[in-house]
Amino acid sequence: MRLSRRARSIVGGVALAALLAGCSRSGGSYADSNYAGRDVAADLTAPAAEGERYQANAVSPVRTVADAPVSTFAVDVDTAAYSNVRRFLTQGKTPPPEAVRTEEMINYFRYDYPLPTDRTAPFSVTTDVAQSPWNPDTRLLRIGLRGYDLPYARRPAANLVFLIDVSGSMNDEDKLPLVKTALTMLADQIGPQDKVGIVVYAGAAGVVLDPTSDPTEIRDALDQLSAGGSTAGGEGLQRAYALARDNFIKGGINRVLLATDGDFNVGITDQKELETLIERERDDGITLTTLGFGQGNLNDAMMESIADRGNGNYAYIDSAMEAKKVLSEELSSTLFTIAKDVKIQVEFNPAYVSQYRLIGYENRALAEQDFDDDKVDAGDIGAGHQVTAIYEVVPTGTRGWLSDRRYTGNRRPAPGRQDGEMAFVRLRYKLPDGDTSRLIERPVAAPLLATHALPQGDMAFATAVAAFGQKLRGDTRLGDIGFADIRRLAGNPDGYWRQEFVKLTELAEAGAPQRRREATLD
Repeated sequence: MRLSRRARSIVGGVALAALLAGCSRSGGSYADSNYAGRDVAADLTAPAAEGERYQANAVSPVRTVADAPVSTFAVDVDTAAYSNVRRFLTQGKTPPPEAVRTEEMINYFRYDYPLPTDRTAPFSVTTDVAQSPWNPDTRLLRIGLRGYDLPYARRPAANLVFLIDVSGSMNDEDKLPLVKTALTMLADQIGPQDKVGIVVYAGAAGVVLDPTSDPTEIRDALDQLSAGGSTAGGEGLQRAYALARDNFIKGGINRVLLATDGDFNVGITDQKELETLIERERDDGITLTTLGFGQGNLNDAMMESIADRGNGNYAYIDSAMEAKKVLSEELSSTLFTIAKDVKIQVEFNPAYVSQYRLIGYENRALAEQDFDDDKVDAGDIGAGHQVTAIYEVVPTGTRGWLSDRRYTGNRRPAPGRQDGEMAFVRLRYKLPDGDTSRLIERPVAAPLLATHALPQGDMAFATAVAAFGQKLRGDTRLGDIGFADIRRLAGNPDGYWRQEFVKLTELAEAGAPQRRREATLD
């Protein structure tokens, strides 16, 4: 096995070093050209898990079409929130509302969207409408994207660098041992054209495995890792990027995969320096995936932020099953980007829709003008990825969430044209090697608003997951819908993951009386 000379002093539980400290600001918001959201240090709370850090985002507000007819956001293919919520519920704990990102809950599952027919447009676009199960006066508009599939044998060569946190905080069974299991699964997918290197960090950083295509060497290097020391990741991140640059595959997949609990507590605390490093490497073609492990000091906010800035994805690994799902079954989606800077914009016609709200995507919001600005960074879609967005809308002439304004001068008439379109959906994306965006446009037929049919099939399941996420978040616009109602909406689904979702609703329902008692005592 080609262990580097310095590795012999590192693998046995050493301390490694430096820069990701104090990462408390989330860059998940796309408010300017590069995810420049507000500083959310004051928003990070962990009411149900002392020491864990999450970004607080208010539930998406209601908008009036007269005042804000256009909704714009960047896609999100992360799934970390779902598996993290599952971890809380299976332990009999209440997930902090800040840990629940409803779009990641919805996008954890696959839906029956058609494959794209032409790779010049790398994903299909599906829209449908149903009656809201929790409000008879509103409708749900679902927008679904599905990327083209890429058979394993046809994916480009991969240059991967595993960057592994081996600090003392990673000593628990659900941390470094699970990291080894997870990355061993990925190593087993490596082909002769691929290369994998390993960098570790704690008190100092070092390369423990020079890039190799031999799965046995990769497994042996992983087996020798043990945890110890304080945590700092900057030097490790720099080493990992340097190794990826030295082995760069033109036209291939070049990615750093960071596996950590996110507890960066030693090193330089300059967040801008960290962001600049990740964005520079991203622009040079090296992307970043973050894999979260463990509990008690999970820095969810930081890990989501840096994955976003690195044009990668963020997954939380709570079990060997989840590791298999993310790093084996979904390997092509995890690694191979088919479209980058993907943005969605929906313009509502006031002739048919008076109010709306987007369910989830709170930290993915874009300004309307950012949609046409190709310098504004947005989310990427991998091969086989799916993205689902659900709007709750109020048909014009029916009762909405907002009352009519008293004074005539304060009312905003919005006379839309009766053209048969309730909304117009636009998508912008760039091909992986492109700098100029392409546009896809789809009208949504107004007669769909007349439906009084509750969601069925796939739409019903997506709606159930959306309601589950929003209920855990404390959304006050769900009416009287309860966990049992959500379970009935999900039905009796096939497949392990959907059946597991139904069980999670039972766990949440079992914990609800205790939460009500605690709230009363407070």
